[in-house]
Amino acid sequence: MTVLIWLIPVTLLLGLLGLLAFFWCLDNGQFDDMDGAAERILKDDD
Repeated sequence: MTVLIWLIPVTLLLGLLGLLAFFWCLDNGQFDDMDGAAERILKDDD
């Protein structure tokens, strides 16, 4: 049971870090153009 004393805070910390990383990506525009790369691969640059 003493393992839970370590696992619960570590789990909460990792979840918080993941949430902060998601909001950082959202703020920096990582999800602005989801279709751009998919359409760009179909265009022929030659």
